[in-house]
Amino acid sequence: MYRIPFFLTIFALSALLEGETMAQTPGGATAQTRFNKAFFDEVEPIKLVDPLAVTLGAIDKGEPLVYTYGDAIKMAGHSCPAISGAYKLTQLALKELYKDKMPVRGEIKVTFRGGVEHKVNGPISQVISLITGAATESGFGGLGGGKFNRKNLMGFDEKNEADPSCVCSAIFERMDTGKKVEITYSNYMLDANPKMGELMPKSVKGIASDAELKEFGNLWHDRIKTILMNPPAGMFVIKELQ
Repeated sequence: MYRIPFFLTIFALSALLEGETMAQTPGGATAQTRFNKAFFDEVEPIKLVDPLAVTLGAIDKGEPLVYTYGDAIKMAGHSCPAISGAYKLTQLALKELYKDKMPVRGEIKVTFRGGVEHKVNGPISQVISLITGAATESGFGGLGGGKFNRKNLMGFDEKNEADPSCVCSAIFERMDTGKKVEITYSNYMLDANPKMGELMPKSVKGIASDAELKEFGNLWHDRIKTILMNPPAGMFVIKELQ
């Protein structure tokens, strides 16, 4: 089967793929994002509690913050194997860390194997940061001497890169218990329809017809759906660390 080089998946193709259009109110203001892939609504959401959001009055105590795959798309500006893989690996890591309990946003530390520029660590880290609250030095420093700090909870271990065969590997740590899990994401087993090799260059160059653009978007998202809803064995590997 034809395989699309992985690094092409980080291109911002959302506009080309007709990934989203904007609903308009009579006054012209944006109402909501309207995605054109029905399965986006079927992707399991990620729910967390965030004590900072409660403290500052954004939500009531006991109410979760709910993140959807659509939120990840809006953050990145596109949908691809890197963004969908980041969403799924975060979901799986949090389930392993917290089991039946609700994850606590802002109390999770994340460390990538390899630097921020290694493969697609950077784009993937942005999705993880969105969901977990873990941030680099640019993050929120907390209230009253550092309470609810998110700054420097996202790190990159430049001296220890992930296995070359995988897309990324990240360690998630619960700051309250110290429990750690490492999750590795690989997508070499993900086949692509051979016609994508013909349609992708035309779509990227802006010379594809409307019908070709739509077909490419549908073929592109066949793989995204697999990652999010039916990942094959070996795509996501989790191990608990001591």
